[in-house]
Amino acid sequence: MLAGAHRFPGQDQVVYGRPAAEVVRELAKAWGARRILLTTTRSLRDGVAAEMAADLGDLCVGMFSEIGAHSPREGVIAGAAEARRTAADLIVALGGGSVIDATKVMQLCLWAGLERTEQLDAYRAGRGPDRIDVAKVPAGVRFVAIPTTLSAAEFTPFAGVSDPARRVKEGYTHPMLAPRAVVLDPAMTLATPPRLWGSTGMKAVDHAVEQLCHPVRAPYADALAAEGLKRLARGLTASHADPDDLDARLECQFGMWLAISGVGSGRGMGPSHAIGHTLGGSYGVPHGITSCVILPAVLAWTHDAALAPQALISSLLGYQGSAADAVRRLADGLDLPNDLKSVGILRKDFAAIAEHTMHDAGVRFSPRPITGPQDIVKILELAAD
Repeated sequence: MLAGAHRFPGQDQVVYGRPAAEVVRELAKAWGARRILLTTTRSLRDGVAAEMAADLGDLCVGMFSEIGAHSPREGVIAGAAEARRTAADLIVALGGGSVIDATKVMQLCLWAGLERTEQLDAYRAGRGPDRIDVAKVPAGVRFVAIPTTLSAAEFTPFAGVSDPARRVKEGYTHPMLAPRAVVLDPAMTLATPPRLWGSTGMKAVDHAVEQLCHPVRAPYADALAAEGLKRLARGLTASHADPDDLDARLECQFGMWLAISGVGSGRGMGPSHAIGHTLGGSYGVPHGITSCVILPAVLAWTHDAALAPQALISSLLGYQGSAADAVRRLADGLDLPNDLKSVGILRKDFAAIAEHTMHDAGVRFSPRPITGPQDIVKILELAAD
């Protein structure tokens, strides 16, 4: 008999298809919040973030825009310090996965009183005598996420924060780490560069595909992933053809929301994400791009062990060939890279990448068992050029 559990994030609501500033004002009023800190990136600071701050008026008491790619821990600590300085009682994160993940861990810093980067070490996900039981830290100031990409970080209670000194990306989690509310306003994505929009869309495709190919079944998660993948394929193609099509962009947002929601089944992601974590945290390859390059190779390597789910994936993507070719074809249609050489990863790097990836939990959830670094190298060879 199939058995399992599905855990929902500590999230009050998802609001979609309405102007983001209007929704934030309503939420702030309902929650009694009067001092909003806006977190974002330098690239958005003088554009959509400035417009958001102006729309919020006196509610916005500051903007923190020093959040870099892969959410460096220094930015997290500095952002928490700014929240304290401004006495913010609500944070609004406007941006992609790096902004949203950084803001998640900023919350944790506020709740636990963390003021130095080295203090984060004890709060990382994992076990050991040096780890704090993070779940026992009482939640305080929460945040609202307004995503501008399709990374879907806003729908999980997990966050990845990088340590540039050690060139690693580390995980953090807490039952209340997910934003209290998410606002899906496709108009807020219009300034997102096409390559970033498309590549984070491929990351969302990766979420769906690795749930569908997971060796453990979870019917609720499978249904979400299947519908999410179908909407992503439709929305990504349409928004690439017409970047101003708000309905197509909203379709992409629905797709990424559905695709990531199955993660609550607790099954975890698979080898594409595991390798992607290494390429992102240690080699600086954007996570969406890692999915474009690695996911087709993983599908090719695991094909014979996942015939039924891969046939379903091809069908959902509207392609009659293999799932690997279907994903590669989708990435090609979005003008995105599909080999490691094109993103600066050479064969001389493969052994080190494989060794590092073996420490990632995702290698345990492959439909074709990964027995050691040599299997990771074989996957990388399929993605080489």
